[in-house]
Amino acid sequence: MQAVESAVDELNRRLPAGMKIEKSLDEPLYGKSGKLESLDFVTFIMEVEEKIGEEFGINVMVTDEKLLSKQESPFSTLGALTEYLEEVLKEEGVEE
Repeated sequence: MQAVESAVDELNRRLPAGMKIEKSLDEPLYGKSGKLESLDFVTFIMEVEEKIGEEFGINVMVTDEKLLSKQESPFSTLGALTEYLEEVLKEEGVEE
């Protein structure tokens, strides 16, 4: 998803070399194996929401009540986040 890749690029511009995240579906984002600290993570999610708005012309909140019903966190890896966002966009009637 272009919005996620653009958000990764934007975040990586601000992060020191050892903290940058890769554009790999298996890349851990948050939690024990994640590279992002809390503030960087929040910045990344806000960037993703902004990029989705630019790409699809809609406003979405990545962190909403639907998130609480997930057994596995959509923030564990870049792939999990992408899958979650695809679900959110589908529910909004947006096709990629």
